[in-house]
Amino acid sequence: MNCIVIDDEATARVIISQLCANVPSLNVLADFPNAMQAIKYLNQNEVDLIILDIHMPDFNGFDFIDTLKNPSKIILTTSDPKFAIQAFEYDCIVDYLVKPVTQERFLKAIQKAESKESPVVQTATKPEEAESSSGNDLYVNIDRRLIKIDIPSIYLVEAKGDYIQVKTEDKNYTVHSTLKKIEDKLPDDLFLKVHRSYIINVKKIIDIEDNSVLIKKDVIPVSRSNRPELMKRLNLL
Repeated sequence: MNCIVIDDEATARVIISQLCANVPSLNVLADFPNAMQAIKYLNQNEVDLIILDIHMPDFNGFDFIDTLKNPSKIILTTSDPKFAIQAFEYDCIVDYLVKPVTQERFLKAIQKAESKESPVVQTATKPEEAESSSGNDLYVNIDRRLIKIDIPSIYLVEAKGDYIQVKTEDKNYTVHSTLKKIEDKLPDDLFLKVHRSYIINVKKIIDIEDNSVLIKKDVIPVSRSNRPELMKRLNLL
């Protein structure tokens, strides 16, 4: 993955760049002492990942993200842990690292970023009648054909602009629809909306850590408002 580093502290930029150098899959294209320089760079260049400090003078990390029309995946770095909940309200933020950052924790964040790069297997071409349900089956309109999906096999539904991506045990499907529309067609006993962009199959949860859940290889943020309902669904010991 091609990435850039944004931090107003020179020492911090050196440390993050060294952490990146120890990960073979990362290629640091540039580093910047402020958000404005980074914005100018991004206007002419594309990157896969941005490693971003929150606390910067005049223009903080969240201000920077708000200026991006189509943000890349972002890993936040900060010495202040109190912004973690706010951070996960942004779909583009994949992890939140509190300084000083260890190599082990940094690698875990990179793995989260890489896990979000799921290939689109099939793409819907007709907006109308994108999906319908019948019993344990969900039908999606793919290339003018109605494709049947076994509902219990769905482990994640993710909003991507005007489309949703339905991830199953076997395939991923991208459908022109809204998260709200598919939420209404999924059984409440299996599925829960945990974030404005994600619906998960609660039976497929592998692990829960802080404000995120692990399903398959996907690390999914859980918003503060949805966390209480998620905890109610779990069979806690």
